Amino acid sequence: MIKANDPKLKSWVDVKPGSDFSIQNIPFGIYKNKYGQHRAATAIGDYLLDIAVLHHYGIFGEMELPSPLHPTEKQSTLPAGIFEKEFLNDFIALGKETTRAVRQRISDVLNVDNSEFSDDANLKEKAMFPLSEMEMCMPVKVGNYTDFYSSMEHATNVGTMFRDPANALLPNWKHIPVGYHGRASSIIVSGVNINRPKGQTKADDAPAPTFGPSKQLDFELEMAFITNRNTALGTSISTAEAEEYIFGMVLFNDWSARDIQKWEYVPLGPFLAKNFASSVSPWIVTLDALQPFKTNGPEQNPEVLPYLNYIGEKNYDINLEVFIQPENSNAKKVCSSNFKYMYWNMAQQLAHHTSNGCNICVGDMYASGTISGPTPDSYGSMLELAWKGTKPIPMPDGSERKFILDNDTVIMKGYAEKNGVRVGFGEVRAKVLSSL
Repeated sequence: MIKANDPKLKSWVDVKPGSDFSIQNIPFGIYKNKYGQHRAATAIGDYLLDIAVLHHYGIFGEMELPSPLHPTEKQSTLPAGIFEKEFLNDFIALGKETTRAVRQRISDVLNVDNSEFSDDANLKEKAMFPLSEMEMCMPVKVGNYTDFYSSMEHATNVGTMFRDPANALLPNWKHIPVGYHGRASSIIVSGVNINRPKGQTKADDAPAPTFGPSKQLDFELEMAFITNRNTALGTSISTAEAEEYIFGMVLFNDWSARDIQKWEYVPLGPFLAKNFASSVSPWIVTLDALQPFKTNGPEQNPEVLPYLNYIGEKNYDINLEVFIQPENSNAKKVCSSNFKYMYWNMAQQLAHHTSNGCNICVGDMYASGTISGPTPDSYGSMLELAWKGTKPIPMPDGSERKFILDNDTVIMKGYAEKNGVRVGFGEVRAKVLSSL
């Protein structure tokens, strides 16, 4: 067991029951301080902890880390300025042995039995801030973005609505983790509002398409993993080694304009219906922190090809929720799902992605596809929840939703919980503004 995951650990920081940011979590993110500087940070309870300040005060000075030039040798310090960059990419690229050691060291100084940080009033003043007052930024520079389509329940629901209900899944779906390459530049951090996209749409009874704002704007409840290594063109990653290439995960709202998508997606798939925005949570929860929440995934039948075979538990038990908040009204939970429902797991997704020799990069982001469960309240999109508009969802203010309206705020939350330990992602939220 990873020492930092010990469920018996307690912190000297007050962590309220139900907090996503327990001492067993220690996620990584980027915030902007009062001087406008980007700094690496972690979260504990209701506080943000500036890791760059810890580094400056020598907290990491006695760690034994692998040397980047001579992996068999050890060095005692992290690179200067590693936590003072705009993104976490350079830190992630140091490798899992190093990032694991940093997480462990933070765990040690936050431990209730360790006074080197808790008794240093000057350090606490410079390094600890109320989380609610901090401006969070994109945690990584995303060079490449892939979106999978790996929830059988979601694929079945969509196939039932738009094709033959008796043959909802296409013939390839249970043989390959279906995916496509999306736009990386429009991935935005939680809290950044979006404008309703415009595009071509065509009503079924219309003789020609028209151009204008989407009338069927939807959310897609997803998660995404982030890779921590560069690979050479022509190399592949096996399911057995895939998790060593994954640093951690974020919540992911892959906004979708269903009416634009319906008209454009044949023959090459989504384009303008998807590339206008995708929202991510600011905290990356490491795969190490999620290790205690591993679980078995759905049975895969027919048997997959050998390169997609895997051993052990590769799914993760992560509770997911979606809320819609109309303007000047309370939020309503519209979905309760779980990441464990995914038919294709992350190890299989990465193995398939690289099976043809496709190279990957540090900071690349890979979204799961919409995560729908087996019951109507666990469907991960408005398309399914309102069943193509035939079952509108009532809101607290008396209105109804078939899709997302202007001035609605969509909020997604996620957490894993076991043996009294909660490891959460915080939230990803964005408000929809009218078209420009």
